[in-house]
Amino acid sequence: MTLPRRFLLSPFLIVLLQSCAGVAEDDRESEWLAPLHQEHALVGVIWRSSDQRFISQEELLQDLAQQRFILLGEKHDNPDHHRLQRLVLQELQQRAQLGAVVFEMLNSDQQAHVDTLASVDLASAQAVREHLQWDDVGWEWDFYGPMLMDSVTDGVPVRAGNISRDEMMTIYAGEPDATIAGVLDAEQMAQLDREIDESHCGMLPASQFPAMVRVQQSRDARMAQELTNALSGDAQQRVLIAGNFHVRRDLGVPNYLPQNEGSVAALAFMEVNPESQNPGDYLQGFSARVPYDYLWFTPAVTAEDYCASMRGDADAD
Repeated sequence: MTLPRRFLLSPFLIVLLQSCAGVAEDDRESEWLAPLHQEHALVGVIWRSSDQRFISQEELLQDLAQQRFILLGEKHDNPDHHRLQRLVLQELQQRAQLGAVVFEMLNSDQQAHVDTLASVDLASAQAVREHLQWDDVGWEWDFYGPMLMDSVTDGVPVRAGNISRDEMMTIYAGEPDATIAGVLDAEQMAQLDREIDESHCGMLPASQFPAMVRVQQSRDARMAQELTNALSGDAQQRVLIAGNFHVRRDLGVPNYLPQNEGSVAALAFMEVNPESQNPGDYLQGFSARVPYDYLWFTPAVTAEDYCASMRGDADAD
């Protein structure tokens, strides 16, 4: 699927369409945690890329019920993204549709700890946290702990989606894995190079691009593998919790999933930009392929220019 031609919606029309989609003001989340741009016209609404319209939360859940794999993206430091991810997981579980959850935040060397959680007091989040050696990997427990505890206490299988540090170093220093080297075409690989350069604020030496691409592809391939490994023959959904980059249709995990294993939905929780009032704006600047099936808009955490900060730190050194 290629990107649609860019279009414009007036703020009045945005509000009208939100209303038609069942997005009443009282439903637009009164408890936002991210502080910036809470009054933005898009905050709290869901955009479906396929027909370019706003949809209600119930419509989204009905759509997701038809998918085999559900990829829930995030900006890692936005608490609202994790709160809404948890909401989706809870809804799927209540509908008896949640078959397994794969976390980018768990490395492969933690899977053994996940598999032995039965030996832990599952009523104690702290006991689970310590058993998983969660603090060793640096992710914020308050963001991911509630989702993980829901899965554990409900008996939903949990899978570690990321490669370990040792695996990463081996991949970084080695040669491309033949099983994944040809997954992306030349256009996609060029785009991945550009995205990695941009994500490192243009400060990464070009000589390191191939190694960084190998690591990125290996992570995406591992997440896809764990989603597939979690299949047990039933019709329940497998959910991935990962950064927005990983869930992208054009470059990320969907490319590594077996084509015969079922359909995929990529949902990005997206911070609003005060300069962008139209949902289509948030699908620009990627590649010719639509990166996400759904956008769920939230306030932003910070207005900090990360690249400016990085360059400032580099200059200080």
